[in-house]
Amino acid sequence: MIQETATSGAGLARPVRTFGVQLSPTPRGARLARLLATEQLRSWGVPVDPARHLVAELAANAATHSRVPGRDFRLVLTVAPPVLRIEVTDTCGTLLPQPQLPAADSESGRGLVLVEALADRWGVTRGPHPRKTVWAELKLVPEPDVACSGDRGALPKEPRGRKDPTEPHPALPPASACPHPGE
Repeated sequence: MIQETATSGAGLARPVRTFGVQLSPTPRGARLARLLATEQLRSWGVPVDPARHLVAELAANAATHSRVPGRDFRLVLTVAPPVLRIEVTDTCGTLLPQPQLPAADSESGRGLVLVEALADRWGVTRGPHPRKTVWAELKLVPEPDVACSGDRGALPKEPRGRKDPTEPHPALPPASACPHPGE
């Protein structure tokens, strides 16, 4: 089920937008997560890259390393200006992701290294049992004097340093506080 919501509060200049979808933990489900996220970001006027790469890596990890037969994973995108938050929740809470540097000739194992390089911050939130949510955040910075629509806008140009994956953006609720249909 695909779910999209938009809310605005008295003190918010721009609405908080949320998109969520539950997908099968398969390569096809991971690909669909990337495609749906790309189209949703375009419809919101949010820059697509590097967000689509983050979605691809997090969804692929959920489908490959955290797959539990018969249990889906969930993708949630939240835009609370100036932050885009990407969350992928799976039902393998005992297996926590750890970035590792693979051997130079290895064909896999670079996903979380890419997530760390592309995201402004990322981390893992446990629970409720047996779930975990791997999340990544990007700061969205519009180009000066340009309306944000389509692929307009830009990501920050400053170098990215070490992220603190323990603290979510203050404008976003913690993953455990977000209601998910059917739970």
